[in-house]
Amino acid sequence: MPNERTSPWVIVFRIFFTIAVALCIGYIFGNSLQIATESSARSQAAMVHINAILGRIGLGPLSEHTIRKLAHFAEYCMEGLLLTLCLRVYTRRFVRHISWPLLLGLLTAVADETIQRFVPGRSSQVTDIWIDFAGVVAGMLVSLILLLIVRGITSFYAIKRENRRLRQERDELRRRQQMHHRQAAHPTHIPRETQEREELQ
Repeated sequence: MPNERTSPWVIVFRIFFTIAVALCIGYIFGNSLQIATESSARSQAAMVHINAILGRIGLGPLSEHTIRKLAHFAEYCMEGLLLTLCLRVYTRRFVRHISWPLLLGLLTAVADETIQRFVPGRSSQVTDIWIDFAGVVAGMLVSLILLLIVRGITSFYAIKRENRRLRQERDELRRRQQMHHRQAAHPTHIPRETQEREELQ
């Protein structure tokens, strides 16, 4: 059985999502390599902006500790989303291999916290691993919902195209039947001489 030819678009998506996953993990590890003073300064800057936005709608303020945990969750949420989409462009039966994004997300979280143990002023906590892993799961759920929406839309238009094709075939068949009935009701007149000639032959 000949192998199916891979679409160029599928190859493009595979390259795109593979690079996106690598960049996301690199970004996570890059944040972990920052010393405590740099990391704290970034967290405080983010805290000021976020609390300013929340203050306009009557919420907040959030502490620096909460901002850091939310940042962890958001990073790994993005990783979980990208891992699932990356898996999807490599296989249609991605649900069977859904453990791979979970495993890679967990390994990233463990490696992330391990890196922080060797960075001046940083610490490693088991609770952060669970927060990171929860972010991975949340990102995977978001990606699964997006994939279901896309599948529903594509299925809807596929059914719509199929119905249009069936209507065209039905109309063509009806037109041929009408032509056949008209020909049967009004047969073509054949001259008598031609009929006699055909009978003699």
